[in-house]
Amino acid sequence: MIVDGAAASTSVVPMHERGELPPTHCGSAWQFDLDRFELALRRRGLADATRRAYVADISQLACWSCERDLQSTALDLRTLRRFVQQLSADGLAASSLARKLASVRTFYSTLVERGEVSQNIAELITSPKQSRDLPRVLNKSEVLRLLDGIPSSTPLQMRDRAMFELTYACGLRASELIQLDTNSVDIDEEQVRVEGKGGRTRFVPVGEHAVRSLRKYLDRGRPMLQGSGNGQSNASLFLTKSGRQLQPSDVRRRLQTCLTQAGVAAGVSPHSLRHSFATHLLNGGADLRSVQELLGHRSISATQIYTRVESARLRVQYGKAHPRA
Repeated sequence: MIVDGAAASTSVVPMHERGELPPTHCGSAWQFDLDRFELALRRRGLADATRRAYVADISQLACWSCERDLQSTALDLRTLRRFVQQLSADGLAASSLARKLASVRTFYSTLVERGEVSQNIAELITSPKQSRDLPRVLNKSEVLRLLDGIPSSTPLQMRDRAMFELTYACGLRASELIQLDTNSVDIDEEQVRVEGKGGRTRFVPVGEHAVRSLRKYLDRGRPMLQGSGNGQSNASLFLTKSGRQLQPSDVRRRLQTCLTQAGVAAGVSPHSLRHSFATHLLNGGADLRSVQELLGHRSISATQIYTRVESARLRVQYGKAHPRA
């Protein structure tokens, strides 16, 4: 019996959209697979959001398979291609389809590791071509206007200045930034220890401007924010006004405020500072491998998008300057 509005709305949602498995033998087998897959992802050190997305993708495959009374080990290449074709026919964007295929490949790699299937059939399916948009990059004058425009009189202002100076100085993701604690930064050595994706740790140099802002925040701003936490100790480096750990939404909101105050164009996110970090390094002569290491990319291909940014800039300059362009 439906007892509330939430239940009513759920009852009319198709099974494959709810991510629920039917109470059949097939469904029980897939649920067992999903539980083991989630555990394998935890052991690999994947971030919570990534792990949830992968499990949700495989839940969709499980529902589709259960409707056809197929278990994971019974899927062949032809059947899996039908699943992909159905996703495409439903209007799924190329980027989303590529992500789901990545999830399926990872799922079948765990089955191969356990010896339940002989090969990863998902590797035989080509991902759709994606049009990768160039990332929004701030030019040097915009970065200076943004960072120099953040005042540093109050504890929250000191925090914001140190936070965004560090983000740009080290090319940090927002998720990495909020996970820093007071032991992550070595002021004397001018470096920060970053716990990145997949549990990979890297050490990144910190520039003198960021060091100066951090020192001021740690000496004068953070103790006051820590003191507002009702006596509860919090080791997080960057704190809210109530002494709690920041969330990604807090970082985005504070950046938008700082951008507005500095008069910098819209469409800038915390990740734009990371893009700007990488692009400015390459423009300054840094080699791609070094930038890859600083960004914490597992593969050099993830870093190569920044060469496209530089190539686009050079084409514009070429078009302006060359007499026969």
